[in-house]
Amino acid sequence: MKRIALAVTALTIASIAVTAPASHAAVDFDELRRENLDKDAVDFDELRRENLDKDAVYEVVAAVDFDELRRENLDKDAIATV
Repeated sequence: MKRIALAVTALTIASIAVTAPASHAAVDFDELRRENLDKDAVDFDELRRENLDKDAVYEVVAAVDFDELRRENLDKDAIATV
């Protein structure tokens, strides 16, 4: 029984020693991003910028004036309680 436990322990340690360096290798995401852009992949940075620009325009056009809404609701409440 001890032999089997020692053998399993030795195999576990050996497999960890072999696979650990490969699993901890740093991934260069900038390089991967450049490669994907070279393959005509979707440029998420450009899409993000476009969406941010759209949001900025939308916020200016459709900005909600919460103070005005609050005043209207207070006025409605004052009328309802009278």
